[in-house]
Amino acid sequence: MDRLKSSARFMIVSDLDHTMVDHHDPENLSLLRFNALWEARYRHDSLLVFSTGRSPTLYKQLRKEKPMLTPDITIMSVGTEITYGNSMVPDEGWVEFLNNKWDKSIVMEEASKFAELTLQAETEIRPHKVSFYVQKDKAREVMKALSESLEKRGLFFFFSLFQLDVKIIYSGGMDLDILPQGAGKGQALAYLHKKFTSEGRLPKNTLVCGDSGNDAELFSIPDVYGVMVSNAQEELLQWHAENAKDNPKIIHATESCAAGIIQAIGHFNLGPSTSPRDVIDSSDSVPEKFDPGHEIVKFFLFLERWRRAEMEFSELYLASLKALSLPSCVFVHPSGVEQSVLDCTNELRRSYGDKQGKQYRVWVDQVIPTEIGSNKWLLKFTKWELSGEERRGCVATVLLSSKDLSAPEGFTWVHMHQTWVDEASTKDHTDWVC
Repeated sequence: MDRLKSSARFMIVSDLDHTMVDHHDPENLSLLRFNALWEARYRHDSLLVFSTGRSPTLYKQLRKEKPMLTPDITIMSVGTEITYGNSMVPDEGWVEFLNNKWDKSIVMEEASKFAELTLQAETEIRPHKVSFYVQKDKAREVMKALSESLEKRGLFFFFSLFQLDVKIIYSGGMDLDILPQGAGKGQALAYLHKKFTSEGRLPKNTLVCGDSGNDAELFSIPDVYGVMVSNAQEELLQWHAENAKDNPKIIHATESCAAGIIQAIGHFNLGPSTSPRDVIDSSDSVPEKFDPGHEIVKFFLFLERWRRAEMEFSELYLASLKALSLPSCVFVHPSGVEQSVLDCTNELRRSYGDKQGKQYRVWVDQVIPTEIGSNKWLLKFTKWELSGEERRGCVATVLLSSKDLSAPEGFTWVHMHQTWVDEASTKDHTDWVC
């Protein structure tokens, strides 16, 4: 959260499963479209927040399975855990707040009296969240009876100088979560808004995105825009019909998952909404001003399309890439081998179409530009490649210059250095290009 020193231009707060992540899309195209848009147009001055019902264990598992970006803030376990940055540093103030009027052991004891409830895996039982499975046709009745039981238990403890105050959330047609009354995705977002406001850094616009019942609270936060993706579940649509059908700042998208999020950005005019992945001719996607993040995204999209043979082979493409680099530019391969511009051009020539018909995708994460001098930009990011079932990544540092205005788009590549993310990537790196 400290990455930005002033108010974020834009903040997205999105659920993951069936909202940002489409589990019915083996190519992950809508997610990759969002990734390219975010890194090219928003990462440098905006905040990405993932708000998920998943525990930290299942969240990290999903990150290994899907080409997800790294968020600035992660809200997990249905809004009971807030963490910041790559290291996922917990918000201790939020923990202290949730400890009030909460006793996990009492909740477990009362819930165990209901045979209809099946306790979820141990990883999903968190300090401030107890989770069960319940059949859809029994959910409403069980929730009513359990709520009454917990209310009575809370009243008893109120007279014993301790008050138990909880909420029950049903979502996904099967998940029943019991949380402190002050918890939840919406309450976690309200807490963040209050924290930003106290620091004078409230984002200028916030878009919340969801598909299920545990996302409903997000849409209740004042002054936010909201999108229910087209595949939103019945319980969220019902909530909307009963509580927010006349709110023009909440829409039901016609596109599913991440594509619906992109649609909402455009609908509400919150910023650019054309993903670089949707632009066939890269010359049509030149930003109004020099944007180093956009250049990085565009270059690696070219690499993917070139190797998948989704564009015609042309020496003109190679010549234009060569023209965008200083003659002295060096590309350092993750293995440590230094390559000249000519070496890279020849390597690209040989690699044309070598991934045609195969599952091969390239994306970049956390493209952070820093202006280090007059018209000079240093960018650090992670580049990922998915080839079949194998996923490899490298940390890349790129130096760009916007001084040479004779270049087609006013910039030149000065240097690029790459280092493998982990040792596993070094086992077979012969097909890693640029």
